[in-house]
Amino acid sequence: EIPYYGDCAPLVEGFGFSLVELAVFKRQSVWNVRVVITGPEGVGIADCTHVHRALLPRLEAVLATQDMYVEVTSPGLDRIFKNASEFAVLTGKQVKVWNTDISDWVEGTIVSSDSVSVRLGTASGETDIPYIKIAKAKMFMSGEPGKHR
Repeated sequence: EIPYYGDCAPLVEGFGFSLVELAVFKRQSVWNVRVVITGPEGVGIADCTHVHRALLPRLEAVLATQDMYVEVTSPGLDRIFKNASEFAVLTGKQVKVWNTDISDWVEGTIVSSDSVSVRLGTASGETDIPYIKIAKAKMFMSGEPGKHR
């Protein structure tokens, strides 16, 4: 459903990464493109550079312009999730979600997700949380469950 996603995702996946976010918008006469990628071993500066070099000509062709600014980044340690599809792309990452059923944060590692809920591995075992019960979700880095940076 994301515009231009189908044009960009195969290129990103060809480098062994997943496309987490693609935002394409026009500000005055310049196209701005924000690309967020992730991979099983993380994402470094060189990875972002390779993906940028591959995406730039594709985006120039699709948008029919060379007047654009393209930024390629990793999700970051404290990324706030923008939609439920990010759970599938970020499987294996540590997250905390605000569960409206208990009015508190639930911390854990994304085990799996489907169209209805996400399964988190927590300190007390695995738990399924329906998306409609998640008010907010974000990644975080912690040495042990319950300890925030």
